[in-house]
Amino acid sequence: MKFALKWIGAVLIGLLALLIVGGWLLKPGYRVERSLLVNAPAEQIYAHLDSSDGWQRWGVWYRRDPQMKVKASGSALGTGAAWDWTSDSQGNGRMLITAAETGRRVAYELRIDDFNPSSGELRLEPETGGTRVIWLMQGDMGGNPINRWFGLFMDKLVGPDFEAGLANLKQLAEKS
Repeated sequence: MKFALKWIGAVLIGLLALLIVGGWLLKPGYRVERSLLVNAPAEQIYAHLDSSDGWQRWGVWYRRDPQMKVKASGSALGTGAAWDWTSDSQGNGRMLITAAETGRRVAYELRIDDFNPSSGELRLEPETGGTRVIWLMQGDMGGNPINRWFGLFMDKLVGPDFEAGLANLKQLAEKS
């Protein structure tokens, strides 16, 4: 019995060590990217990207929690536009538009409580049949080896939200 407990303890310690050492060996950075062709001109799509009000119309997180409390600050549109939100189901955070090029792209910084900040952008590229909307986000999980394991799964965790958000944006922009 004592041998079995020692063996189980040694295996658990070994697995923990593997988890920690393996985490330190992983790259801290991650990147998520999705795109979708929208049958609308870039300017029509852009109108939904450069403000808190715009994101609230198509963002998947807002639809999951209609009770989300959002408070805009800074500029109303474009560079400097910012908003904070609180949500029981979607977490709390802050979005700041860091660059805006009308009809071309919107870059942002995203801060969600208990996570390192990330940066991203939505690019609009004219294409036959409409505009390709490319949404990408990248970030750094820092030095915590457990967080680095989490970073391995960011594409699978966030990617479906990007896909749903782009589908919402497509629907909205094509009706405008």
